[in-house]
Amino acid sequence: MTGAAAAGPTLDAIKARGSIKVGVGTQPGFFAPDSNGRWQGFFVDFGRALSIAVFNDPDKVQFVSSSPQQRLPALQSGEFDILLSGVTQTFTRATKLGFHFGPVVFYDGQGLLVPKKLGVSKGKDLNGATVCVQTGTTGELNITDFFRQNGIAFKPVVIEETAENQKAFASGRCDVLTQDASDLAITRTQLPKPDDYVLLPERISKEPLAPAIRYGDDQWLEIVNWAVYATIQAEELGITQANVDSFLTSGDPAIRRFLGVDPSLGEAARLDPKFAYTIIKTLGNYGEIFERNVGPATKVGLDRGHNTLWTRGGLLYAPPFR
Repeated sequence: MTGAAAAGPTLDAIKARGSIKVGVGTQPGFFAPDSNGRWQGFFVDFGRALSIAVFNDPDKVQFVSSSPQQRLPALQSGEFDILLSGVTQTFTRATKLGFHFGPVVFYDGQGLLVPKKLGVSKGKDLNGATVCVQTGTTGELNITDFFRQNGIAFKPVVIEETAENQKAFASGRCDVLTQDASDLAITRTQLPKPDDYVLLPERISKEPLAPAIRYGDDQWLEIVNWAVYATIQAEELGITQANVDSFLTSGDPAIRRFLGVDPSLGEAARLDPKFAYTIIKTLGNYGEIFERNVGPATKVGLDRGHNTLWTRGGLLYAPPFR
C-alpha cells in the first residue's frame, strides 16, 4: 500500500505480520488444499485478490480452516482478519454480533437434490416424498414452509449430523436431500454415481454469502469491498486475464481509471494504482473465477444463476470506479 494515513487495528496487524489470515471451510471447489498443499477454490481466489490489493502479491495470505460452529467466534477473537468461508449475511450478524460484511460474492439458496429415477423436474412434483433434513436448522423450517406453501405433503427424515444426513440420502432412506445448493452440488460429486442425481432448479431460501470482518476498521472494509468489486467491474467491461494488457492503451477514461493508467483512483484509496489490473492479470475477472472453480465444466458443475452480471439478468453489480 502507498500513503501514510493511519490504518485501523486489523490493517495495522496485517501490515505488521506481512500476511492476511483468512478463515475458510473445506469444500472442494470453494476452498480446499490441492495435492501440493496449496489452497485452491472460489473463495480462496478472493483471499488472493485481497493479498494483491494490500501487498501487490497473491501469496501473502494464510488460509485457516474452521468449522461452521467455530468460524464466527474465531473471527471475533482475532484468529482471522477476514472470514471467507461462505457465511450468510444476516441482520443479526450485522447489527447484534458485531460483523461488517463486504459485497456478496456468491448468491446461494437452499436446494433440493433428488435421484433422477424419481422422474421429477421441479419441487412441486414431490408430493408425498420423504426428505432428509438436519434437525434444528433453518433448513428444517424452510422445507416445511415450502411444502406447506405449495399445498403438498412430505415426510421428514430428521437427522442431526451433516454426514449422517448425506449417508441416509445415499442409502435411499429418503427421496430428497435439502441443504444449501452449493453444498448439494458438492455432495452430488461425492455420491457413488453422481450422474444418477439431479439438483432441482428451486432455491427455497436466500443465502447471500459475503466476506465478514470485525467492526472497527473502515479502511480494511473498503479494501475488501473494492477488491471484490474489481473482479465484477472487469467482467462488465469485458476485461479478462488474457486480454487485460490490451486495455492499457484504451482511450476510454473509465477503463483508464479502472486499470490505474490514470492513477488518481489508486492514490485516493491509498492502494497501488494498478491493484485492479494486477488482480485481473493474476486471477481473472469474476466470471473466470466462477467458471474455473465451480462452473458447469468443473466437478461441482454450478450454473451462474443469480451470480450473473446485472446487465445479463443477474444480481452482480459493482459501484462506479470513479
